[in-house]
Parts: sequence; C-alpha cells; structure tokens
Amino acid sequence: MDHNASLWAPPRRTRRIVLLGLTALGLASALFVVRGPLMMSAPRCMAGRWHGCFDTFNGVVLMTLVMLPVTVLVAWALAHRRRAAGVASAWQLSLAEVGMVHGTLPFLWMTMMPGGGAGVVPARVSLVPLRDLVTMGSLGIVGNLLVFASLGFFAPMRWAASASVPRVLALGAGCSVLVEAAQYVLRLDRVSSVDDVLVNATGAGLAALASRRWWRPAAHRPATGRVA
Repeated sequence: MDHNASLWAPPRRTRRIVLLGLTALGLASALFVVRGPLMMSAPRCMAGRWHGCFDTFNGVVLMTLVMLPVTVLVAWALAHRRRAAGVASAWQLSLAEVGMVHGTLPFLWMTMMPGGGAGVVPARVSLVPLRDLVTMGSLGIVGNLLVFASLGFFAPMRWAASASVPRVLALGAGCSVLVEAAQYVLRLDRVSSVDDVLVNATGAGLAALASRRWWRPAAHRPATGRVA
C-alpha cells in the first residue's frame, strides 16, 4: 500500500503545482490588464485622499490588492492562535473568516457608492425578472456575480449550517435583498432590481460549488457511535 501511495503522490503534487502556476499566471495577466486604471488612482490612494480613491472603483480595487498581505497576515495569526488552542481545521476556519471579509467588503463598498444624482433623483425599483439583464452588459453581470462570491465560497467552510448549495443561494439572495433595500432607502441614484438579487445569489451558489470539495465531506460525514 505504501508503494501504491508513492505512485500516486507525484501526479497529485504535479496537479497542485500546475494549478498554482495557472492561478498565478491568471492573476498576473489580470493585473497587467488593469494596471493602467489602477495606477491612475494610486497617487490619491497613497495620499489618503477620499476623492479620487475611495469613491472610485479603481481606487477600491487598488486598496483591496494593497491590503492583501495584511489579510494573509491576519489569517496566519488567527490560525496560529487556534492551533495553539488545539482547534481542529484551524487554517480552514481562519482562511474562511478572513476570505469572506476581504472578498466581500470591497464589492459591497462599490455597490453602495452613490451616483451623480444621489439624494436628488427619486429611488427606482425594477421588479420584472430578467428585464435589466439586457442593460447590465457582460461587465455588469460579471461584477454582480462576484459581489457575494467570496461569501458563497467560504461560508460553507466556516459554518456547517450553510454547507449546501440551496442554503448558500438563500444566503446570497437575502444579503442582496438587504443591499438593494439600502440603495432604495438611501436614494443612492441606483436601481434596486430583482435581477441584481438573482445574479448575486447565482454568483454565491457557483462559488459554493467551486469550494464543495472542502466543505462537502464535513457536511455529509456519517454520525459515529458505539455498538454495544
């Protein structure tokens, strides 16, 4: 059995290396594409200015990338503390908590940014399903899919109660409804649309499917008991 395990180890390790390499290549390519817009906001962000940094999409994305090392450090500190206390799955729990926050807050920030007519233009609501998808465009659809993607990816890994795709869909839809309601109440010059809720929930569900291999075994682990 040890011989068979040693035969399977290299391919498994090779797949991990290839996957990490492709991930790094994808991130590098994405950064190369968006480097121009991000660098336009860099001087204002580095100076700590609100206007031109924290009130723009480019500025929020740039600060999210800048804070990534701090996020990794916080995850390491939480995992180290949990391991010292003897908590099982310390790394998984810590990465899930930090990942949810770091991956969701920037998108919520961008979603809640007021438009040019905030406070002046009457609040608008669109309750007809699939009508706004035509006007969203591909960029808008992708952005809406990513709003609660981190929540859908990490929530089942953190809480066993949410370890199912239907529950993650419900969680994403509920959070999206709260965001749309806040946009309407605060009159942010945005359309509170049922399509936003549908796409946001879909993004959370797809992310949950992507992380299923890490949370499904724990969710479906059979109960064990002593046999008399």
